[in-house]
This record gives sequence, structure tokens and C-alpha cells, in this order.
Amino acid sequence: MAKKLSRKIFIGGAALLVGGALFHAFMGRPVLVDMGEVTRGAMMVTIDEDARTRVSDAYVVSTPIAGRLLRVEVEPGDVVTRDKSIVARMLPTNPAALDIRTREQARAAIAAAEAALRVAQADLNKAMADQDLAQSDVARARRLFDDGIASRAALDRAEREWRTVEATVDTARAAISMRNADLANARARLISFEDPAVYAALGVSAANAIPLTAPVDGRILRIIQQSETTLPAGAPVLEIGDTEKDLEIVVELLSTDAVQISEGDRVIIDNWGGPDDLEGVVARVDPWGFTRYSALGVEEQRVNAVIRFTGQQDRRKSLGHGFRVNVRIVVWEDTDTLIVPSSALFRDQDGWAVFVADSGDAVLRQVEVGRNNGIEAQLLGGLTEGEKVILYPSAAIDAGTAVAERSFN
Repeated sequence: MAKKLSRKIFIGGAALLVGGALFHAFMGRPVLVDMGEVTRGAMMVTIDEDARTRVSDAYVVSTPIAGRLLRVEVEPGDVVTRDKSIVARMLPTNPAALDIRTREQARAAIAAAEAALRVAQADLNKAMADQDLAQSDVARARRLFDDGIASRAALDRAEREWRTVEATVDTARAAISMRNADLANARARLISFEDPAVYAALGVSAANAIPLTAPVDGRILRIIQQSETTLPAGAPVLEIGDTEKDLEIVVELLSTDAVQISEGDRVIIDNWGGPDDLEGVVARVDPWGFTRYSALGVEEQRVNAVIRFTGQQDRRKSLGHGFRVNVRIVVWEDTDTLIVPSSALFRDQDGWAVFVADSGDAVLRQVEVGRNNGIEAQLLGGLTEGEKVILYPSAAIDAGTAVAERSFN
């Protein structure tokens, strides 16, 4: 009897152990979840974009005439003063090389000019001889008139002839000046690029080069053409701007974001390289849009917006023209509102809902949501401060599901 009783006790104990193991294996375990809390505090909605700085009134110094630009000696970053600092120098354009026909035509023109000059000199010699004769006639006519031998009319004719000859002499001298100018012009046509000695004899050197002065106070932003070269009129040489007073930010916004922005909106400027964020305001949103293609080849309609810095200039003195920054344009903010993590929200029918962790179970709760910045959402109703909500609810969670907070320890 004792042996049979012991066997029954052993079998009963084994059955209890197997049953307990099966119950534990098939018993529903709570789903591990991440949880967040409904809080109260400040919240803002921003439009974030990469942007770049620029000088609003940048001046490009260009060549006023076609000529030879001497090597630019200034460097980017140099401080310049309006109408005083010389930023570049120019020389007149070098003469072109002459082909054989042009050179022979120039030599023929010189020969013709020299012959015309000799004719003018001969005319002057003749006029001067006539002048001597006219002077003698006038002197003789005056003596005869004083002696009462010649009439007054004879004296007047002699004086008129003398004045006519004087005018002829002046005309001959003027003709010589004209012929000398024609000869110089003809010789100038013979000056070629291969005649540096003649070119230097004209007094053209770096000492009397045409100076180009800075049009504004500021700094040299960049050198467009530094080496010595020949440029046409209007060719850009360098760019000048004031990075301290005229620095601003231009950002390309999606047109759907641009319509939410107004002039005067606050801007937070970060990721610019400095230790602290900078402040700014929206100064202008352009009324004209343009098409851009994203890195993925998606066509986007963009709009330029201009942001003006605020605050102390010393905090951004290291920024220059064309630097990259990140801007966060504040389109809405509230200093005291209920906040729920955006990752807890999901669509339920026509509204928003969350799962609230209540005594270890997931409870479905309909909520009313206001602004949403992708990380936090403004809560207008449905929850109270301090309640726990389930983040990133999966399909395994439903109303009444047992849940437990995941531990990362």
C-alpha cells in the first residue's frame, strides 16, 4: 500500500510540474513598449533649410576701357576705402601686329605725309618772300605819301597787300602744323606689337597706368582676374563688399513653405560653426518662384527668402560671403501648452488617437491635436499632464493589450 501511495504522489507531482510549465508557456506576456509623457511647456513650429550668407550690396569692379590689366596686387580680405584705395591698374591696349600689306600701306602714307610737309614748307617760304616784298612796298608808299608824291589810295593798296601776305604766311604755318600732325598719325599707324621700344617711347608704363579705385568701403571678397592680361571694356576684375554691415542670408524655400512665412518672423540660425545660435528676422520673401531639381531628381518649385541678422555683430564676425548656415524660421510658437510626442499619434477613423498605459494595459484614447512639428504635437484635448503614452505603437497593440515599459538597463 505504501508503495502504491508513493507512486501516486510522484505521478501527481510530475503532472503538476508539467501543467505549470504548459500554463507558463502559453500564458499571455505583456508587450514591451517605449513610453512617453504628456508635458506642459514651450513649443514651436519651424521651417528648417540650409542657406548661405551673402553681402547684399556687393560691387564688381570692371575694366572701364579695353586695355591691358596689370597684375592685381590686393588679396581677398584686404580692407579698402572708397575712392582712395587703388585695387588694380590698367594700360592702354598694345598695338596689334601688322601684316605685310598694312605695313607697306603705312609706309606709303608716311612718304605722302612727308611730301605734303615739304610742299607746305615751300608754300611758307614763298609766303615769307612775299611778306618781305610787301613790307618794302608799304615802307616806300609811306615815304612817298609823306613827301606828297603818292596818293592816299596808293598807300592803302600797299597796306592791304601787306595784310594779305601776312594772312598767307599764317595760313602756310598752319598748313605745316597740319602736315606735321598727318605725318605723326601716319607714323603711329606703323607702330606694331613687335616695336616695344617705340611703345615705351610714348611714355606708356606702369608708372602712368590708369588706376582703378574702390567704389565703396569694405573688404575684397574675391579676385576674379589676378594675372596680367588684355581685357575688353566691362570685364570683371574683383568684387568688394562690407561683410560687417551688409551681410545677410538667402534661403531657397519650397513654395508650399514660403506661403507660411511673413516678414518679421523670428529666425534661429544654427550649424554655422560658432558655439551659440544666432538670431535673425525674415526681411523679404520674393514674389517670384523658380524650378530646382533635388538630389533625387524631383522637380521642386522654390522661392528665395532674405533673412537679416539681429543681435550683436561681434558674435558673427567670422562669417563671410557665401558661407553655409542652417536656418529655422519660426512660423508658430507658444510658451505654455500641453505637449505630446508626435511618435505616439496615429490616425483613427477621422481623427487622432493614442494608446495610454493604464495599470499595465493599453487604453485607446481619442485626442485633439493642434500644431505639429514632427517631434512634438500641441495637445488641445483628450489627455492630461503627466499621463503615459505608448510611443511607436505597432500592430501587436490593441485596446486592452497588456504592456510593459521597455528597460534599457
